[in-house]
Amino acid sequence: MGPLSGYKIVEMGGIGPGPMCAMLLADLGADIVRIDRLSDPGLGSMPSSRNSLLMRSRRSVAVDTKSEAGREVVLKLIEQADGLIEGFRPGVMERMGLGPDEALKRNPKLVYGRMTGWGQDGPMAKAAGHDINYIALSGVLHAIGRKGEAPVPPLNLVGDFGGGALYLALGLVCGILEAQKSGKGQVVDTAMVDGAASLMTIFFGLMSAGNWKDERGVNMLDTGAHYYGVYETADGKYVSIGSIEKKFYKELLERTGLDKEDLPPQLDQKSWPILKARLTEVFKTKTRDEWDEIMLGTDVCYAPVLSIMEATQHPHNTHRKTFVEYEGIVQPAPAPRFSRTEGAIQSPPCLPGEHTVEAMRDWGIADDTIDELRNAGVIK
Repeated sequence: MGPLSGYKIVEMGGIGPGPMCAMLLADLGADIVRIDRLSDPGLGSMPSSRNSLLMRSRRSVAVDTKSEAGREVVLKLIEQADGLIEGFRPGVMERMGLGPDEALKRNPKLVYGRMTGWGQDGPMAKAAGHDINYIALSGVLHAIGRKGEAPVPPLNLVGDFGGGALYLALGLVCGILEAQKSGKGQVVDTAMVDGAASLMTIFFGLMSAGNWKDERGVNMLDTGAHYYGVYETADGKYVSIGSIEKKFYKELLERTGLDKEDLPPQLDQKSWPILKARLTEVFKTKTRDEWDEIMLGTDVCYAPVLSIMEATQHPHNTHRKTFVEYEGIVQPAPAPRFSRTEGAIQSPPCLPGEHTVEAMRDWGIADDTIDELRNAGVIK
């Protein structure tokens, strides 16, 4: 039983960061009921399946939310909930009759979590967008990439999941904690552009101190520095180096044999291209496994660059059970970890409407009401 055991959350069916947030909270024990539409084929253009891992650990109720009876079902569930997750464009929930005013009227302690790309207000609020757009507007995308090359999208980790799902999860938990003291709920306006900008806080500080240039690929952490980057090995694979501190850099030179050469100082930025070229030559003299033998586990700050499937098999990850196999699918384990109330995958990914009767009954809706709704085609 995870630390959120006993808390109830309604998730309005959507894609991307909303489901990720729900998965995180459900893995930690929250009882989450996902509201899927009767006509919804699944996630975007892809049908829901047991491989839709963001849907794990919770139950799905299929409801005709366009009908008055369907809206009432959702509001009945909201009455029992501590929190709600919705990821539609601004105004959609209001038009459905399920906006914050209606929800908080039914449940004054509800924490109403809203997830959008641009936020609930502002000139861009109602425009369509995806992760790449939100991190572009927040300054993140500009900063990622090599000098003289185009920006590189970091998958959809920074906007959807880092700046979106995680901030919404934090907002919901904080709101629920506050509601326990005040007895009052509130709305959490989570915008991916805001979250992505928040993740950049350290770089704004570095720029203000004159230690970071608003230019791609010329700084310490953006592939500009030779001692923080990725190098190709003799077998066409890659290793990562993060030898920032002086003592770690000293060990890097020793283990590469470069300590015997007359090299420019580590922090001489004008010499970084020269030093990077020399390290490039050295790392290509051995395979990735050979460099593992020399550097893995040392204070060089080194790790091999593993593929997704290689990562699941690395001894450190297997020791910590960072990845688990659940019902035949290898996937990341719940995180973070707790010493007493350990989180766990509660169930395989839910399919739309798979648990309608079971979940509604557990959340206090009477059997005769459930039967009436099924006969009327309001639920599946």
